Amino acid sequence: MKRGLGLLSGAIVGSVFLSLSALSACSGRSASEILETAQLEEKQNAIDHARKLYREIVEKYPGTPEASQAQARLEALGSASTP
Repeated sequence: MKRGLGLLSGAIVGSVFLSLSALSACSGRSASEILETAQLEEKQNAIDHARKLYREIVEKYPGTPEASQAQARLEALGSASTP
């Protein structure tokens, strides 16, 4: 049983680390960093936050390859989200 708990706590620590890494990546504010963070958020099923980051890219970096990718992801995810 202890081994199972160790694996669970390791997964929780890993998830927290990824979330903190994602927040840290936003501080640099380059389009590629925000895109990477949005993709990570999407993989973690934090879809509303991913949409927010994709919208930020589209608005702040129009005409860039990252904005094109972000727009495509927004279209794929649909528009439903919480403000």
